[in-house]
Amino acid sequence: MLSVRRRWTVLAVCCLSMFLVGLDTTIVNVGLPAIGRGLDVDTRGLEWIVDAYTLVLASLLISSGALADRFGRRRVFQCGLASFGAASLVCALAPSAGVLIAARALQGIGASMLSPVALAIVVNAMPDPRERAQAIGIWASVFGLSMAAGPVTGGALLAGLGWRSLFWINAPVIAAALLLSAMFVPESRAPRARRLDLPGQVLLTVVLAVVVGVLIEGPRIGWTSPAGLAGYAGAAVATAAFVRVESRRREPLMDPRIFRSPVFSGAVLGAVAVFVALTMTLLLNTLYLQNTREWTPLAAGVATLPLAVGATVCAPWSGRMVGRTGPRLPLLLAGGFITAGGLCLVRLTPHTSVFLLLAAYLLIGVGFGFANAPITNTAVNGLPPARAGVAGAITSTARQLGSALGIALAGGLVTATSPTELAHAYRPGWILVATCGVLVFLVAHVSRPQEATMGLASPQAR
Repeated sequence: MLSVRRRWTVLAVCCLSMFLVGLDTTIVNVGLPAIGRGLDVDTRGLEWIVDAYTLVLASLLISSGALADRFGRRRVFQCGLASFGAASLVCALAPSAGVLIAARALQGIGASMLSPVALAIVVNAMPDPRERAQAIGIWASVFGLSMAAGPVTGGALLAGLGWRSLFWINAPVIAAALLLSAMFVPESRAPRARRLDLPGQVLLTVVLAVVVGVLIEGPRIGWTSPAGLAGYAGAAVATAAFVRVESRRREPLMDPRIFRSPVFSGAVLGAVAVFVALTMTLLLNTLYLQNTREWTPLAAGVATLPLAVGATVCAPWSGRMVGRTGPRLPLLLAGGFITAGGLCLVRLTPHTSVFLLLAAYLLIGVGFGFANAPITNTAVNGLPPARAGVAGAITSTARQLGSALGIALAGGLVTATSPTELAHAYRPGWILVATCGVLVFLVAHVSRPQEATMGLASPQAR
């Protein structure tokens, strides 16, 4: 067993990598108007710049977790860092939107090797359930801080160095993480190697790509057009095929029986809802403040500071609450705060009080902070310890799917909308944010406190 000091050092190294993944998920948001001007990209192109990253990341997370369990978590973790760094350099030098979108997809490949693997490393380094719950709270706090701090960091970089600096900033973080992981992170792997599920991986990628693609391209092709209807049919067929194939494989990418547990399914659904709310908030904030109110990117980023503060303060608090009483109370608080934040802005106008905007962002940030630890802890304890990489990957997949859906839904609200009409067009978005909070609130009612700390008797454990 690792010493206490070594265990918390491992957590710090993993948190550094998670800060990078979370930061890159949102730092680009505040730079979208500048990227659009620099590369002559319309709204749909800007959506793909964000979602190319999140889609690939969501598609590959589970396979990356399985690879880490098989070949070694530290090895895959370091490979992900190197891949992410190389793709970031291509993003920084991209001469066109097409190259940037492709490079963002490559970034997603590297990032998929970081998120679930970092969580698996933390889980295996923290054998005590109470200590592990606290560590997950800190991990979630850092991830939440990175997601919320992205717009602030991006605004500062844009003010002085231009949009390409949004990708150059990754280089020093990656270098530090590679060095520290080699020095402090022990190698670990699952006792029994699992086979890769290529059919399941392909079908999962198709499902996610078609669903998000239809949401992004829907305003252009028409929601009831033949192309749109073909997209719906394709998503339904791919989903049915995925469930059928996975149900019949001995070692599936994602065993559908796992979702028979209301607690585990609720955690995954809650993760999707929380990240839909967060990404919609960040993107709507960026476009509203920069295009409607003509704020600078830096000012628009600074406006999200209350969100970052709320997420950072409440995530470790939530982790301690999970360790003491289980996930229900922090989930109730998360749902309530997110709902309140969304409702604050359902009557948004071009002249809405700045105080009301900041209060809404604070409420959503507090809700986000309370949500991450119980969702993550429930999902991790829903599978045996040897499957920690897959457990983390399922939760992370849900998060990234939520991020991709949030971007697509927010973009659909503003396509072909003039700056003067954006505030009114955003109102359905804030209603959706509030609805996501209600969904998290409902998820809390199916959570059973003892299952958060004792673990679920998943089908795979039987």
